[in-house]
Amino acid sequence: MSADAQLKTLGIELPEGPKPIGVYKSIVVTGGMAYLSGHGPLQADKTLITGRLGEDMDVQAGYDAARLTGLGMLATLRNELGSLDRVVRLVKLLGLVRSTDDFDQQPAVINGCSELFRDVFGEENGVAARSALGTNSLPGKICVEIEAIFEVK
Repeated sequence: MSADAQLKTLGIELPEGPKPIGVYKSIVVTGGMAYLSGHGPLQADKTLITGRLGEDMDVQAGYDAARLTGLGMLATLRNELGSLDRVVRLVKLLGLVRSTDDFDQQPAVINGCSELFRDVFGEENGVAARSALGTNSLPGKICVEIEAIFEVK
């Protein structure tokens, strides 16, 4: 099943793609690869989800924020490519989680994005090499920031 059709099957409607808030491009496509800049958890009302995992957010709230971030990334891809069906596979995912020093469940948080991509692109093409790291600070105090590299046609 195509990725665009899979979105419909899953009942997922993508948000508007986020706009850059600095001197960078949200996506650069070159040499058959799409490089997505770091995306944050942008809500429908254009506010970002802020917080610190292990302090004022639990794993489920972080997971939900990472999933929302993934939806924004898919919107960026679709806006640039015209269709998610041009995605061959997810190659690499890097997730940053704003967390306390003793919080150690960054992978469980970033699963919110990883599981979304798996569900949309399939087990083989939607699961990639991945890093999930904790950090003490992210821009605007957002709770997660995720970037990705996709192979595209």
